[in-house]
Amino acid sequence: MRSSLSRLIRSSCSVSPSRLSSSILLKNGKAFSSDATSGRVDEPFKVEEAEPVKVPPPSSPEKLLVLGGSGFVGSHVCKEALDRGFVVSSLNRSGKPSISESWADKVIWNQGNLLEPASLMDCMDGVSAVVSCVGGFGSNSQMVKVNGTANINAIRAAAEKGIKRFVYVSAADFGLVNYLLQGYYEGKRAAEAELLSKFTYGGVILRPGFIHGTRRVGSIKIPLGLVGSPMQMVLQNAKPLTRLPLVGPMLTPPVSATSVAKVAVRAATDPVFPPGIVDVYGIMRYSEQK
Repeated sequence: MRSSLSRLIRSSCSVSPSRLSSSILLKNGKAFSSDATSGRVDEPFKVEEAEPVKVPPPSSPEKLLVLGGSGFVGSHVCKEALDRGFVVSSLNRSGKPSISESWADKVIWNQGNLLEPASLMDCMDGVSAVVSCVGGFGSNSQMVKVNGTANINAIRAAAEKGIKRFVYVSAADFGLVNYLLQGYYEGKRAAEAELLSKFTYGGVILRPGFIHGTRRVGSIKIPLGLVGSPMQMVLQNAKPLTRLPLVGPMLTPPVSATSVAKVAVRAATDPVFPPGIVDVYGIMRYSEQK
């Protein structure tokens, strides 16, 4: 009985060489082909080296068109884009402005009129994105033209040219102030509606409130930050107050021109920047991100 059990164990644990028709043996870290029935071991497998991948040369810098590039916000946008290595062009009615600062010499200045759509097409050649900082005050009809019609013409021209992204610097709602500047806000909202229609996936609307920073009027520099910066520090944490009826919107915190410019350039050049409306709190949040 004991001898029969021993034979059964030996039989079940042994492996017939005929069942190992082929296998892989490792010797000194190399792979060999082996035939277990003949005991023959072939030469190591030959592994062909992969050809080096040819990396394409870096593409040329993106070209941004800044509408209103000689203005308060527009000049900050131009400087921010230049600092980030982009090619910057701008459109003015008189061409190159009389700005003595060094950044102005690096901008490609074009002459044209946003109220004449035909003059927009050439300046949009080779442009990857547009940032419009065009806006102004005056009579209601003038404000509708400058804030609305001019920007709508630019949006349509950019869409016709196949430009992928368009950033529009608009304005926050200020409640009662909106009724005093009806033409201003009528124009702004008309331009916003056109942008969201033509650039569903690449249109960004920035809605800052009061924008502070150093503003140039002729040869005079006005330091708006002396007032705007302390107001921003006080009001930026008082968001619930903006929901108060009538006076609430007037408590919207100011934001610096540098912050607006930083977010505008990022929105114009970052393909994953979400489209749509960015309020003042979003501007402050995005401007703090690296």
